[in-house]
Amino acid sequence: MRWMFRLFGLMFAAVLLFVGWMGYFAVSPITLKSSPLDFTIKAGSPLRSASRQIEEAGFSMPAWQFTLLGRALGKAAEIKAGSYEVSLGITPLQLLEKLTRGDVTQAEIVFLEGWTFRQLRSTLDAHPNIRHDTAGWTERQIMDRLGIEGPAEGRFFPDTYLFAKGSGDIDILRRSHRQLNQVLLAEWAGREPGLPYASAYEALILASIVEKETGQSRDRAQIASVFINRLKKGMLLQTDPSVIYGLGDTFDGNLRKRDLLADGPYNTYTRPGLPPTPIAMPGLASIHAVLHPARTEMLYFVARGDGSSQFSRTLDEHNRAVAKYQLRKGN
Repeated sequence: MRWMFRLFGLMFAAVLLFVGWMGYFAVSPITLKSSPLDFTIKAGSPLRSASRQIEEAGFSMPAWQFTLLGRALGKAAEIKAGSYEVSLGITPLQLLEKLTRGDVTQAEIVFLEGWTFRQLRSTLDAHPNIRHDTAGWTERQIMDRLGIEGPAEGRFFPDTYLFAKGSGDIDILRRSHRQLNQVLLAEWAGREPGLPYASAYEALILASIVEKETGQSRDRAQIASVFINRLKKGMLLQTDPSVIYGLGDTFDGNLRKRDLLADGPYNTYTRPGLPPTPIAMPGLASIHAVLHPARTEMLYFVARGDGSSQFSRTLDEHNRAVAKYQLRKGN
């Protein structure tokens, strides 16, 4: 029996030694190859794999020790994927708590009003902190993955989006589309009566035109009223940004008379009504303007050259404004 007591004594001493070592390890600062140190835990990584990724990132801490700590504390299944940043002085216990909280570092991306989907996607593709899951995908493949019918143009909301480093581009697109829907439907629900739209999507199309036509924000509601008045009267919209959009890569920065005469789905000089899709991403102000336009009788406007617009009721007034602000500028 004496040997059994000795064995239990040795086992008890070993347990105490292990607990003491684990406690010392858990609260001892980790040496880092640099500070601050950024590292990423890949999605789906179990504790052992995460521990190896941590060691490889520049922590002077054997992976097996961190794995043992996580298992001893019952945290093996709680490690969260993402990008993290730590500084000198952090201990294994603090690191484990950070990983189980999912205290990831964040980055941001900005989508600007008036951008096309091509510009939006180019910005996504160039961002260093985004996982480019849709690289090589067609527009249709992206929209199918998002569960969105129709083209991508104008279907995302311009805003600043915060995200955990390493997030997928499709997730950011999904958030942006969801935000657009929330804004559009809220504005649509409170719209002015008597507007010439068959759907919220038609309002979105006009909002994209207003976005591209507005030089100064104070003119936005009046610009919206001009286009709405024209739609109600069955007049051509005659908006240059739509024609330019339809020209695509062939547009060289100079809109010519032949461009205005060449028929196409986005040529609002030859086709009545709205173009078939938005031509850019409209912001909240433009969406609001086309659903709450100024009450005017204006049918024309021309740029003054300082970002503002001159509005006219009749074609004669408009021609005089063009002569004053545009033809004079060309001389």
